[in-house]
Amino acid sequence: MKITLEISDLLIKAAKSAARRQGTTLGALVEHGLRLALDGQPNRPPFTLRDASFSGEGLQPDASATAFAALRRLSYGDRGG
Repeated sequence: MKITLEISDLLIKAAKSAARRQGTTLGALVEHGLRLALDGQPNRPPFTLRDASFSGEGLQPDASATAFAALRRLSYGDRGG
């Protein structure tokens, strides 16, 4: 199968050089690398982000019409953000 990939110029240059040194093609080198990468993958379930929500009533009534920048200042105070 033919596909198109975007790979950095430096990486392609190094890969072509490695393929020449090993007496193989760039395609064969990429295929070998993919096999190594996939063989090293553990069989584990996909990552699931834990639920970090909390119960509440949302914004306080006096903050509901406040601009986002002001809300951010209220939330972060002098810690930046």
